[in-house]
Amino acid sequence: MNTFGRIFTLTSFGESHGEAIGGVVDGMPAGIPIDIEFIQQELNRRRPGQSKITTSRKEPDEVELLSGVFEGVSTGAPIGFIVRNTNHHSSDYDNLRELFRPSHADYTYYNKYGVRDHRGGGRTSARVTISRCVGGALAKLVLSKLGISVQAYTSQVGSITLDKDYTKYDLSLTETNAVRCPDQEKAVQMENLISEVKAKGDTIGGVITCVIKGCPVGLGEPEFDKLNAKLGAAMLGINAVKGVEFGDGFDLVDKRGSQVNDIFLAPEKPGQEVNLTDVTTATNHSGGIQGGLSNGQDIFFRVAFKPVATLLMNQPTVDIHGKATTFKAKGRHDPCVLPRAVSIVEAMAAMTILDSYLQNPSSCVR
Repeated sequence: MNTFGRIFTLTSFGESHGEAIGGVVDGMPAGIPIDIEFIQQELNRRRPGQSKITTSRKEPDEVELLSGVFEGVSTGAPIGFIVRNTNHHSSDYDNLRELFRPSHADYTYYNKYGVRDHRGGGRTSARVTISRCVGGALAKLVLSKLGISVQAYTSQVGSITLDKDYTKYDLSLTETNAVRCPDQEKAVQMENLISEVKAKGDTIGGVITCVIKGCPVGLGEPEFDKLNAKLGAAMLGINAVKGVEFGDGFDLVDKRGSQVNDIFLAPEKPGQEVNLTDVTTATNHSGGIQGGLSNGQDIFFRVAFKPVATLLMNQPTVDIHGKATTFKAKGRHDPCVLPRAVSIVEAMAAMTILDSYLQNPSSCVR
């Protein structure tokens, strides 16, 4: 499947070293002002070469909208777009033509299709996530009209982790450093760790936390389309993601129900008629989702990223003939994907929330 979503959909195409990465967004509501500068800004957050702790590949990643926009607003027609590749060094990958890189998709793709594009990973490259960032930016433009915001940030790199929950941080500081961490002191430590790992030709993983505010009660479906299941699938479709937890997640397993139930609080409106959508909870251990539906509280979740699989050091492997060999990767690679993946997490979350909203908006209105 190269299409994401049911009503608001993104169909993507392109390879890392092909002519361009692109896509088609369908289901975009008509009449939404299209802020091309905002879309480009979202792409710039994912763009390579933006700091010393990311890949040195230099790409402008300038988006070209081809359809679906007239006089600055969406028409309701499909929005086609492309982002051209301009700085690919395909020769850096010549030594991989007949090799399977450890922990990459080379082996699985070759066995499934009998052919693969070895240049930068081809379709399996994280560069393909460009289309997700464009789709996510368009979704954000709609969500902003609905009072819904999506904010992600780096909350852990290696063993360096934020020890407070998201409510204790000023998330507007996320974009003030190269790691995209709202804790300035921890951001420096994270950046130093990434630089240290990079100098050794190695890589490191971490965690991105995402917070969604302003969701109405009732997004999602109660059985096979639970909102947390849809968000989880969206996150697990991102390169290098190996785990997702909602709310307090795995920290709940050794607790008692009496410790972690989110108690409902009645609206304090003396003499006024109570609106059920004004009900809140004393805590938010559930992460804003109960029974597979949004409950009106902040939705928050954590996404675990494994270390980048491309190492600039010798590794044993096998070739397409099944013979043992060794290789050392060449080219330009990220020592840690988290700084650039923050925008991708936000994009996938935004598209998921908008698609869920459009599936049944009347159920969210009283």
